[in-house]
Amino acid sequence: MIKVTLYTREGCHLCELAKDDLNALQSEIPHQLVEVDIESDPVLLKRFADVIPVVQVGPYKIEALFTKKDLLVALSAARDGQKNAQTRSIASRDQAIRLNRIVLFFSRHWLALFNLLIFVYVGLPFMAPILMKMEMTTLAGLIYKIYSPLCHQLAYRSWFLFGEQPAYPLTSIGSSLTPFGVATGLAEGDLRQAVSFLGNEQLGYKVAFCQRDVAMWVGLLLAGLFFSLVRDRLKPLPIAIWLMVGIMPIGLDGVTQMFSLISPLSFLSRESTPFLRTLTGALFGVSNVWMAYPYIEESIAEIRVQLTAKLAGVKNGF
Repeated sequence: MIKVTLYTREGCHLCELAKDDLNALQSEIPHQLVEVDIESDPVLLKRFADVIPVVQVGPYKIEALFTKKDLLVALSAARDGQKNAQTRSIASRDQAIRLNRIVLFFSRHWLALFNLLIFVYVGLPFMAPILMKMEMTTLAGLIYKIYSPLCHQLAYRSWFLFGEQPAYPLTSIGSSLTPFGVATGLAEGDLRQAVSFLGNEQLGYKVAFCQRDVAMWVGLLLAGLFFSLVRDRLKPLPIAIWLMVGIMPIGLDGVTQMFSLISPLSFLSRESTPFLRTLTGALFGVSNVWMAYPYIEESIAEIRVQLTAKLAGVKNGF
């Protein structure tokens, strides 16, 4: 039997007329009518508020204003197409229903899931110094090891907790903070020692992410939380602005800093500051959310509309 979805809302006179026309066509082309109240979901309300009634007949969708003849044409086309469709087994149908429900759940809660994953991802590096302070060094060491392929973990480019200073930068940046070499007694040019140094009771303990990575992921998290408040109103950040604000600053600051690690180009090297790493990292995180999340929301909203209609049909026995 053909499935027909009627998007409607309470008090819609045209929706009632469309329903009457569909019922009148039952004898000519039998079909399963499923009514979906657009006020049951904000996405449906935003999508269809100005165009209801909307009728979905298989792959065909018609919006107001339409006639009984238009409905008949859509029903006939759907019936002809259905003749070639293979009958699905009960097992595969049940599996498809379960999958649709999972996807619908994700489409409704994708932002909360994203924010939760980012919170855990950026939160664990801060657990490492906390565990070190609690003398749970084995667990702390595991976190440092897990994140080591994801970040250089250079101590002079990282934040420290529970110590005299929040950071111990290189002497070359001219900061008022005590430099890394002076504070630790280690050679500033020894990368292996800078990576392996986790801290101590006096200086504090290193976060398992560098300053720039912390700023990037915290920026993603805070921007994602803010997006949850304005997701229906925020327009995507134009690509040109995204490149200028989000990509160019972090690219320039990070690439010029990399020259210090390449011997033939070391004369071109410069060392960034905790402030610049935090600023460029935060701009990168926030601008990526602003550029990408509105597009994700728009795409997932379309999936929600389709799956809501599908599962409404299942609920009604279709």
